[in-house]
Amino acid sequence: MTPLCPSSALAEGQSRGFQLDGLQVVAIRRNGQVHLYENRCPHRGLPLEWQPDRFLDESGSLLQCASHGALFLIETGLCVAGPCEGRSLRALPHQEADGWIALAAPTEDDD
Repeated sequence: MTPLCPSSALAEGQSRGFQLDGLQVVAIRRNGQVHLYENRCPHRGLPLEWQPDRFLDESGSLLQCASHGALFLIETGLCVAGPCEGRSLRALPHQEADGWIALAAPTEDDD
């Protein structure tokens, strides 16, 4: 496990970006659950945010790619609008325990 941040640093409805040994990660808390994805749009492979820690659309209900406007469901990473519609962000294994959000070591199935 690689600690990312204290649980308190990711409030409900917030998103944050992290860089870990070349892996860019986005974390979002929605309905009390933490969702972790690789910060990489499946359309062109570019990072999603337009400013640091700014990953959500205006409504705060979808992840949005700043480069192409693609919209992704927070709970599943599925693209529901834009040039990569039907494709998904790569979910990353993680755990929230003892007051910390941590990235788990990826399994072969995660590659």
